[in-house]
Amino acid sequence: MIWLELLVCGAFLIWAASILSKYGDVIAEKTGLGRAWIGAILIAGVTSLPELSSGVSAVVWLDAPNLAAGAVLGSCLFNLALIAMMDLAYQPGRVLAKAQDVHILSGGLGILLLGMVALGVEIGADLNGVGFFGISVLSIALVVLYALGGRMIARLEQQRMTEVLEQEAREQHYEKITARKAYIIFILNAVAVVALGIWLSSIGDRLSTITGLSRSFVGNLFLATTTSLPEIAASLAAIRLGAIDLAIGNVLGSNLFNIMLFAIYDIADGRANFWASLNNTNAFAAVMAMMMTGVVIISLMYRASPRLPYRFSWDGLALAGMYLGSMIVLYWLS
Repeated sequence: MIWLELLVCGAFLIWAASILSKYGDVIAEKTGLGRAWIGAILIAGVTSLPELSSGVSAVVWLDAPNLAAGAVLGSCLFNLALIAMMDLAYQPGRVLAKAQDVHILSGGLGILLLGMVALGVEIGADLNGVGFFGISVLSIALVVLYALGGRMIARLEQQRMTEVLEQEAREQHYEKITARKAYIIFILNAVAVVALGIWLSSIGDRLSTITGLSRSFVGNLFLATTTSLPEIAASLAAIRLGAIDLAIGNVLGSNLFNIMLFAIYDIADGRANFWASLNNTNAFAAVMAMMMTGVVIISLMYRASPRLPYRFSWDGLALAGMYLGSMIVLYWLS
């Protein structure tokens, strides 16, 4: 019964989050205020709302920080594996070979933030009381670096993102949607996504109890896959439009936002011990996400490598293999 509940929740989640992503894009097109930054950050942010709501509810109501952390890191792993799916969907060539160099910056920032998460897991107990108003100094550093990184990416992507959003606005007929309608639908679906995220965290906690699997593994596999459904819809839709950079930017941007959620979980915990509560399984997941991001950066820089037979590129094959290997090891560690 709980598996059916998970499927139903996931189906509602991808439906609501897909609408949320579309109307977030409409709002970015309608406002005209910092359109490139709003589009890039808003799209990545709204597709990560399930991780935000499910994680906060896991920390605050279920007292399950490892469930929240596992869902975030598992989502990062799954998002990177999504590039392998995009590689299959995009047939004129290797998808990362067609992406712009600006994504190297996003990938580098992702590795830096993931490294801070792994550090937090290892020295979490020593960070107790080191911070301000119950918030760890590491969490503050994550927010600051995310803000600075977002500004750097926006400045580099401004012209490209404006062109992509204008193309998408024409193809999706955004001129027929009023700004008022866009705001109302966006807010209603944001509320729905938050409620579904809370329901999802409850399902994950019960799933851990029923199966005997650790909360970290349940978060890394089941919750992460479910909360990443909006990224799948948004990225594959962008690939179909030929907007490769929007798809890759959504994956790497969502990962940056996801990692920043650790700071929000720390605030929600309110006891200055969130990092100390995390187990080494999360450190392993963070390191694997760093390695997979490294594959993406290498592929972005080394564009001359040939495609392998049977439609898979070396980078897609590597990302898919690393993801499956991660899930096997995480199951073993659980």
